[in-house]
Amino acid sequence: MSNQPALKTLYDAPGPRGKTLNIIISALCLAGLVGGMFWVISALNAKGQLAPEKWQPFLTADMWRTYLLPGIAGTLQAAGLAVVLATALGIVLGVGRMSQIKILRYGCGAVVEFFRAMPLLILMIFCFQLFANYNLFPSTQMAMAAVVTGLTLCNGAVIAEIVRAGVHSLPRGQSEASMALGLGSGQMMRMILLPQAITAMLPPIVSQLVVALKDTALGYQITYVEAVRQGVQAGSAYSNYIPALLVVAAVMIAINFALSQLAVTAENRLRKGRKAVVKPEEVAIPQI
Repeated sequence: MSNQPALKTLYDAPGPRGKTLNIIISALCLAGLVGGMFWVISALNAKGQLAPEKWQPFLTADMWRTYLLPGIAGTLQAAGLAVVLATALGIVLGVGRMSQIKILRYGCGAVVEFFRAMPLLILMIFCFQLFANYNLFPSTQMAMAAVVTGLTLCNGAVIAEIVRAGVHSLPRGQSEASMALGLGSGQMMRMILLPQAITAMLPPIVSQLVVALKDTALGYQITYVEAVRQGVQAGSAYSNYIPALLVVAAVMIAINFALSQLAVTAENRLRKGRKAVVKPEEVAIPQI
């Protein structure tokens, strides 16, 4: 009898008829996708949205200097601040949820669950009104403060759950070995568990940061100058809404793709750095 464990079959390989059916379904889906794209392009062309004069303003410096670059800068600025603050808040709340102190554990859990359930747009509007009523920020920075606060609280709550799940995914022996060495709970978390869990946490954290970058568009509702708002204003000024929004979408996709690739590179380097290269030692066999 073989000593290898039995593997559970999760997917049956298709036979000849199954392969043919898959090819037919794939071809139909591809044909539908191409047909839908052709219909959209034809409709836009019929409305004159693909005319060269609609795209001509994007080749001028005034379009980028007046509309698009300020919007992109506002998006990156708000997202950058929110990413740093949300990551720090998420680590604090995630570690707090795993604390042995009952009050701290329940308090962090209540904060996390509250802000995970709170709609981001409502939180931004509430923060904007709160800051305006009490003059907590200058009028020129009030919208940005509300956007950053909303993104920080909502994304920090999600990152806290990612941190907790990453630490709990580690083998139980890591905690037992730490306690055997006489490390306290804080030292164990800071020196043993978090450094090992960061590799597992990095992909979902980056995915959440990409969500934060896209959610800056909700600042449009509280007059924050970001990419989507500036794209709409550019479309209104040049009467080319569709091209303006397509350009903004292309810029946002490029930024998100660059962020994702950066995360993949960082994750690969972390994984390579943690691999210990152990060379087998030559053991001399005594002659009998």
